[in-house]
This record gives sequence, C-alpha cells and structure tokens, in this order.
Amino acid sequence: MNTSISYAKAGILNFLGNAPAWYKNAIIAFLVINPIVAHYSMFVAGWLLVLEFIFTLAMALDCYPLEAGGLLVIEACFIGMCDVHNVTHEIEANLEVIMLLMFMVAGIHFVRDFLLFFFTKLLVKVRSNIKLAFMFCFMSAFLSAFADALTVLAIIISTCVGLYQLYMLIITSNNALSIVSTNDDIVPEEHKQNLTEFRAFLRSLLMHAAVGTTLGGVCTLVGEPQNLIIGSVCKWTFMDYAFRMCSISLPVLACGLITCVMLEKFKLFGYGHVMPQQIYDIMVQKDTDQTKELTKRDKLNLIIQGLCVVWLIIALGFHLASVGLIGLSVIVLATSLCGVTSEGPIGKAFTESMPFCSLLCVFFTVVTVIAEQGLFTPIIDWVFSAPREFHIPIFYLANGIISSVSDNVFVATIYIEQVRNALVDGIITPEHFDELAIAINAGTNLPSVATPNGQAAFLFLLTSPIAALIKLPYFKMMYMALPYTIVLTGVGLLTTWFLMPIASEWFVSNGLLHMPTVELILGK
Repeated sequence: MNTSISYAKAGILNFLGNAPAWYKNAIIAFLVINPIVAHYSMFVAGWLLVLEFIFTLAMALDCYPLEAGGLLVIEACFIGMCDVHNVTHEIEANLEVIMLLMFMVAGIHFVRDFLLFFFTKLLVKVRSNIKLAFMFCFMSAFLSAFADALTVLAIIISTCVGLYQLYMLIITSNNALSIVSTNDDIVPEEHKQNLTEFRAFLRSLLMHAAVGTTLGGVCTLVGEPQNLIIGSVCKWTFMDYAFRMCSISLPVLACGLITCVMLEKFKLFGYGHVMPQQIYDIMVQKDTDQTKELTKRDKLNLIIQGLCVVWLIIALGFHLASVGLIGLSVIVLATSLCGVTSEGPIGKAFTESMPFCSLLCVFFTVVTVIAEQGLFTPIIDWVFSAPREFHIPIFYLANGIISSVSDNVFVATIYIEQVRNALVDGIITPEHFDELAIAINAGTNLPSVATPNGQAAFLFLLTSPIAALIKLPYFKMMYMALPYTIVLTGVGLLTTWFLMPIASEWFVSNGLLHMPTVELILGK
C-alpha cells in the first residue's frame, strides 16, 4: 500500500473512483463553468446542464450517472436554477413509478427460481435454433410485459452463464479459473471450435432475449418505467394503455418475431448458430441430475412462485391495485409461502432497484430545471407551428433519436411534461395530447434499441460478466441489433403515424376507451 501520496492526490483518486481521468476532468470543468454561465443567463446554463446530464448518461459504461449527474443537479439547486421544494413535488407526482421500481423488481426477485427453471427446461426441450430463438424472444417479451425487463434478462443471463461455466469446467479438467477466464489458451485445441460456436450461439440467444424485452416492454403500462410515467400523466389505467398502444405494439411484436426467425434462418448479422451436440448432451445430463435432486419443498416452492406470476398478471390486467402495491403483494406471498423470513435475503432483493430509483430522482430534478427555466418552450412552439399532421412523426423521431443515445425514462419525462403544458395553455386539444403521448411513448421504447445506451436491458447485458466470456463488445452488440433497429423503428413510425389515430378513434367510438378531457388529464 502506498502511504506517501498527499491528501490532494488521494482526493483526486477517490473522486468518481475508477472513472477515466478525462471524464473526471470534464465533470470538474462542468461544475466550474455552470455557475459562471448561470450568472449571465439561467436559460443557457439550464441547457448546458441538460447536455451535461445526457453526457453522463451516455458514459454510463465508465461511470454510473447517479454520482456525476447528482453533483451537477445539487449544484444547480444551490445556484438557483430550480426550487428544491418543486423537486419534491415532482418526485411526489411520480411516486407510483418509484413504487414500481422498488416493489415490482423486488417481487420478481422472489420468483426467479421458477423463471430460471422454466428457461433451463426450454433450452433442454427445444433443439432447433430457430424455434429456440423464437421462444426466447417471445417469452422475454411476454414476461417483460408484466415484470421488470432487467430481471427477466438477468435470469436468462444466469442460465447461460451456468451453462458456459459447466462446459468450461468439463473441457479444462475442472480448472476453476476457467469459468471466468476469457483466455482461450487454457482451452484444449480439440474443443476450441465447439467453444467458438457455443459463444456465437449464446450471443444470438441473449440478443434475441434482450430485444424481446423491448418488444414486450412497449405492450403494457408496467413494461417500462417511462410507460408508467406517461400513463400517470395521461391518467391511463392498465387496460387504457393496452388499447391505446395495441395498434403499434402488436404489429411491432409480430414484425420483431418475424425478424428473429429470418435472422436465424438465413444466418444474418451474426445469428443462426446451433448449440454443439457435445454441449447439448452435457446440459441434458446436468438438467436430469438437478431435477432428480429437487425435494418436495423445492417443487412446492416452484409451484408457489409460478402461481405468484399468474397472480401478478391477473392483478395487473384487472387493475386490482396500484402497480407498486401489486409488486408488494408478490413479495409478501412469495416470501411467506416459500419460507423466506430473515431480513438479509429480503434486503438483497431491493439492491437491484434502489440505484435506479435514486437516479430517477436526479432525473426529476433536471426536469424541474427544464420546467422552471422554460428550456423546451421554443422547441415545442416550433413543433406546434408545423402542420398538425406532422406533429406525431416529429415527436416520435425526436424521442427516438435522443433515446438511442440517452436514457429513455429521462427523455419521456421531459417531453410528456412539455406536451402537458401545451395542453394546459390551450395550444393543443385533449385528443391531440393523447396522440402525442402515444407517439412519445412509442418513440422512447422502439428506436432506442439502436445502441446499448438507449435500452437498460442492453446496457445490463453489455456490463454483465457474460459479455466478456462470449465476446460481445459494444459495437458487436450494435451490429447485431441493427436489423431490429431498422424494423422496430420503421414499423413503429408507420403505425404511430397512420394506424394509431384510426385505431384510437375506433376504440373510443365502440366504448373501449374514454374520450380524453382536460379535466380528466389535469385531475380536476
């Protein structure tokens, strides 16, 4: 240990930890520049803060945005760019979103064994790579429509990691170091070709699953956090959201699944690889052994967790309670009936969601700055000066482009607040507000698959240990996501622009949706 460094040097090393030196210098520069700019123009300083915050989001791989972004917004509050009491009101208005992240993510944590068991069985029973890719993509979409996308993907990653580590242990004569090593020199020559093919197979499966979380996430109110933010502003229930988005979400889901099959069938963009027979035989034997070892308590726990998943879907579908409370009920049912009664295991379930909950509060601070300084007013005025028929594609593309390099929750929060203000000011009608809200929602969900920065599930996969093990770097992920980006963005734009207004009118005329009013939206 080096004890000779000065306190100044120690402070520099401690500041933002292992982040690159140039990134640390950039954040320090932002903190110095912002008060100077604010002294002359709060409006310019506000825009500078927004760009700096988007920069921290884009650099999430090097440093989690909470720390750097949090420093920027704390300074913004101190120099008077926003009122801290208004920040509190903004967070209170989005309490349901925070409850979703806190309780729903933790609730899904306690049914992980069932989901892990399910995906393992899927790998064993389905041999065709086309069928397997389709089922992983579809099941990821289905589960992500009702559960947290990160949790769904985490379970699939756990399944793939376990399989990879098992194979590496066997081919390297139970060398424990091999399960986390990316050095192929320890792999016997006769197994290297199988390992290369196996890695390509796992890359394909995980990318299909990651895209599946996007396909399902856009379908329901709880599929993505930004859905709930937009839905809470628009006063949509679970079924309101489903009907309003189905003219977009269902065609996108269908086209996404067709794309999955085509990529596997024609072996395009790095897809189409089959699990080597030797590895398949190992997996079947391991699954057989694990199934035999299940006790009656284990089997009963799996049944209980499966029933909790069914309860979750029914409760959400019939809107029996707020989303957060439904998640809390899953925690209570799963823990009490499966024998989890100590504080430690329960506390671990909340560690996955709390960092993002904290980051979300930082989001809302930036949103408060935007509102108080009127940063987006000129842009919104320019958009509304265009012919009305172009408002929908403009909002869809604007949200999509920014969401592909930034965080879609942040983008959705900004835009829905601005459109709501336009409604309050009488610039747009409630019907048009409803259409623009749908366009914002679709824009933040679909084109964002273009980069790992745009989708939390993609970023989670990229930063997980398996990414290095299966050789899945940043640009490889972008390349494999490209066909999905083109299909989802294109289909989303066409259905949002042309099909959604017709479908919404039909749903209203047949009594399946209510006609939006200013009083309903504003809660008067």
